[in-house]
Amino acid sequence: MNKLKIILSILILLIFSELTLKSCGRTQETVSCFPNVGISVVLNLNLPAYQNLQNVGGWIYVDEQSSGTRGLIVVKTNGGFKIYDRNAPHICPDSNTTLNVVDNIKIVCQKDNATWILLTGEPTAVAQVPPKTYYYNYDAGSNVLSIHN
Repeated sequence: MNKLKIILSILILLIFSELTLKSCGRTQETVSCFPNVGISVVLNLNLPAYQNLQNVGGWIYVDEQSSGTRGLIVVKTNGGFKIYDRNAPHICPDSNTTLNVVDNIKIVCQKDNATWILLTGEPTAVAQVPPKTYYYNYDAGSNVLSIHN
């Protein structure tokens, strides 16, 4: 009977350890500590503030209410738009993990110099996952971009 208790205790400990390790690990898309908040932004691209989004490669930061914990990077691509979260996807958030656009061609994490291609989100250094992206709807008739998760 004692052997059975010992074996069960070891099994429970192993299962608990496995669950703990997984909860602190990485998902396919982001680290497990990535903030999960609602995104709901509507941009009228006719307004002068969004002029950069009229041409491929143009980008803007969006830092308004309902745009995540650190805001968004919106980029005009050949096929539409890319909407990136400004939280680094590969490390837990702290004071130096906000993503910034550098030289109009790449996204950089100041903490560890991880980089991604602005137009595609493809990682080029340090990180192995792209920035978290969000869904969008674009109404060409009204030139309104709606961003959501």
